[in-house]
Order: sequence, then structure tokens, then C-alpha cells
Amino acid sequence: MLIRCGYDIRFESDTKTAMMAMLSLHPSRHQDLQTPQRLFADPDIPLYHFEDGFGNVATRLAIPPGGVTLSCDFVIEDNGEPDARAPDGPQTPVEDLPDAVMPFLLGSRYCETDRLMDVAWSNFGHLPSARDRVDAIVTFVHNHIEFGYHYARPDKTAWNGYQEKQGVCRDFAHLAITLCRCMNIPARYCTGYLGDIGVPPVDAPMDFSAWFDVYINGEWYTHDARHNKPRIGRILMARGRDATDVALTTAFGPANLVRFEVVTDEVESID
Repeated sequence: MLIRCGYDIRFESDTKTAMMAMLSLHPSRHQDLQTPQRLFADPDIPLYHFEDGFGNVATRLAIPPGGVTLSCDFVIEDNGEPDARAPDGPQTPVEDLPDAVMPFLLGSRYCETDRLMDVAWSNFGHLPSARDRVDAIVTFVHNHIEFGYHYARPDKTAWNGYQEKQGVCRDFAHLAITLCRCMNIPARYCTGYLGDIGVPPVDAPMDFSAWFDVYINGEWYTHDARHNKPRIGRILMARGRDATDVALTTAFGPANLVRFEVVTDEVESID
């Protein structure tokens, strides 16, 4: 299947303001591009791309006085297959996990494993396998948190989401990630495009989406606690320990977001 993705985002500022953006596709999806993926800035200012410590493509720029519009539009091919489910079986002991996944067992800025350890083990400790535990965690979080864009705030952590029982997709992901880590299952935060493809359309503006991966039996598997079912057309942009590592934009000074438009649509052909 072919999916058209893109965005049109504008920031305004009275002074020159440094910014880091995480708005590019993850390198693992570059080979699927059917048209070029280019980040445009208006006015035309220097953009510097680099690879961060998690393998994501980040962009550095300086918003000029007055502001800047960042935009991108591309078509990508997707296999159209739903998120794969992990195999059943015994959970891998921590001592046998590879070094590279160990950071995804630790607490982080938005994932307070120390505060949710008792919650995790009392609810999921009786389950025999990693897959069963993750499935139960996803269902628990899906039922525990009420979704609503008006519940979003930048400082909400997994513990806050658990207590308040309200949030947006990143809050679902943070709580599920934290509970998985408490159960010694490595989990990482993901962000990207997820349109209403293969599901009834939602009467709301398109946005970027957050989900998470878990490491089971030597492979990473995708889960989505907000939707609680496999989806198709998921296009990865970045992944890390939590939203801190993959924030769409980080301004190092005053910058007001005045326009935010995202496109994720299945298309029949490349125009």
C-alpha cells in the first residue's frame, strides 16, 4: 500500500531561537520511500541533520525573528500487515538479555519504575510469559486511561497518568512502557505517523502518534495501548527511552506553535 505523509508546522518568535526537531523518518524506513522526503523551512534557513544516540535523524535549526514554517510531504510504501504478535514462551532472564536493550529496562524521565513496581507485580506477576504479561498490560492501560486531547500536558508522567486516569497517546505509551519495565521486559517509546487506515475514520484533526516496542525472545514487537489492537500503516519516525528522547520539537527559548497540520492518508498512486 502507498501512504502519503507530511506536515505543515509554524512557530513564531520575536527573537532568534535555537531548536532541535525530530520530524524525519527513521532510517529503517528510508528504503520504503517512493518520493523524496525533504524538510523545508520558510524562510529558507540552514538545517543541519544528525543521527542521535538512538539512531534517529534529528535536525538543528535557528528560528529567525518572526518565525519559521517547517513542512514535508512524501509517499511511502508499506506492507499493509498489522502489528505482529510475539511468540509465547518463557520470559528471557535479565542476565541473558543483550547489552543494547538494558537501557530500556531502567526508569526514565516519564517512566518512574520505582513508583509503579508494586502495581505491576500485583497485577501481572502471576502471568507465565512475557507475551501474556505485555498483552495484559496493554489491555489494563487501555481500560485505565480515558483518551482526550484536552488532557494533554507536557509534564505528565506514567505515575501521573496512572493516578489521573486521563491522557493522550503518549500517556498510554508511558504507562505501558513503565509497567513492562517493572516486569523486566525491555520497552521503548516510539513516535510516528498512524492514520485512520483500515479502521473507521475518527472525527478529529490528524496528529502524530505514540506507541511502544517490547523486546521478547530476541526481537522487538510493536504494541499500542491507546488502540489495544494491531494496526496497519504505522510509519516510524523516532524511538527512545520516553518522550524526552523523541520530542517532535525542542525550542531553546521562546517559540509559539501557531499552526500544526499532519497528513497520513492511503493513496492509490503517486501523483
